[in-house]
Amino acid sequence: MLPAAFTTRASLATVLPSSLAALRGEGNALDLPPLEHVVVIVVDGLGAAALRARAGHARTMAPLLGKATTIDAGFPTTTAAALTTLTTGTTPGEHGMVGYRVRDAAGRLTNQLNGWDDRMDPATWQRSRTVFQTAAAEGVTTRAIGLAKYADSGFTAAVLRGAEFLGGRTMADRFAIGAEVAATSGPGLTYLYVAELDQLAHARGWESPEWTTALETLDALVAGFARGLGPGRAALLTADHGVVDVPESGHVLFDTAPELLEGVADIAGEPRLLHLYTREGAAEAVAARWQEAEGERAWVATREQAVAAGWFGQGVAPEVAPRIGDVLVAARKRIAYYDSRDPQRTGRNMVGQHGSLTPEETRVPLLRFGAAA
Repeated sequence: MLPAAFTTRASLATVLPSSLAALRGEGNALDLPPLEHVVVIVVDGLGAAALRARAGHARTMAPLLGKATTIDAGFPTTTAAALTTLTTGTTPGEHGMVGYRVRDAAGRLTNQLNGWDDRMDPATWQRSRTVFQTAAAEGVTTRAIGLAKYADSGFTAAVLRGAEFLGGRTMADRFAIGAEVAATSGPGLTYLYVAELDQLAHARGWESPEWTTALETLDALVAGFARGLGPGRAALLTADHGVVDVPESGHVLFDTAPELLEGVADIAGEPRLLHLYTREGAAEAVAARWQEAEGERAWVATREQAVAAGWFGQGVAPEVAPRIGDVLVAARKRIAYYDSRDPQRTGRNMVGQHGSLTPEETRVPLLRFGAAA
């Protein structure tokens, strides 16, 4: 049995469309009241399970976390896909950002965070109109607050188009910008991105003291920000995915089982979600071999099975389907898949990982502050 994705009534795909509806004074999926300004705080890598486990270090956020304030990030639980789902209100099968590293139309394995060029144009590869574009066309002031180094990236052009980008170096800088923006008059929709927890989770693990310290810093900033929200101003705090800490003993070196590579032309995705692109006619046999070898600790599905299970949303556009691996291998234990033939040992030093369908990765908070509380 394959698990489902997008299982909660609200998901990342409903957050920004609901926010825009609230600015219009309309009903919405999140039952937000009419609002003048909404700030959506996106904490990269803050899973609901981790927040619950460190509740004593998040005295503002953790008490608000419950069944009704936990939503599904969708699938795959990787930043490229999840942030696009958030900012477009569509699912990966429609917007086309179906993984961390995928095969493009030219047959190249391309990183969707930093692999943009003229053959993978952010204006067309990401297929959906963003909520920012819709809001700006209606006279809403739209802004995206993030790390300054991301201002001109291809990923920003793909995912945040329609919003004015404002850069801040530290978490505190970005919250200060957000407070200033939220105080302006007129309808506004603001995205505020927090990168630090995900960065620390990859380097040290979410169970590390360093991650906990960053959570405490975030919690204090959120508390101060929420106190400063004026009438008609609201903040929603969510995340793109959660994180699973994987010890080195959990590294699975798939190339040491040569039969798993039979019929496989290319391997993309990321360590907890492999996209296997197979030679013509080999998908079923490849899936069967991986199922036999790894079925106890991973979900193995052909592209057709994953699409039928709704992993990429209710439908997958014909243009998007070839981007998805012919076979998908999604880790369900505390493991990560690597190729030991890689001389760079790419990613082998990462502790915190994500990409798959476990609750630790898919369930994220959706917390309300200010006029939305």
